[in-house]
Amino acid sequence: MQKFGVKNGPVDRRRLSDQDKQAYNSSGAYGERAKAVSRTRAFRGRRAYDANRPIAATENTPGTGAYNPDGESIQQSRNREIGINKRKSESFRPEMDNVYEDIYS
Repeated sequence: MQKFGVKNGPVDRRRLSDQDKQAYNSSGAYGERAKAVSRTRAFRGRRAYDANRPIAATENTPGTGAYNPDGESIQQSRNREIGINKRKSESFRPEMDNVYEDIYS
């Protein structure tokens, strides 16, 4: 395992005697040192990613929802047309008796 610049990296267990290797593994020191190396690698990777990732921003281009002073009149005329079409389509429907009149009176 590479040390990645960590001063207290794990000891190369290939060079230890069997007795020292068993004591080193059972003490938990190897796990602590290996965890320090993995934390360092993760930290460096996260910093490298943050340094190179694109900035989360939206461009302000025309027509993307900015304020338009003529927008109110456009919306009013659109709603007026919708209301006219609705009343026109309702006028074509046949007259029906109120079926709920007997229920709620």
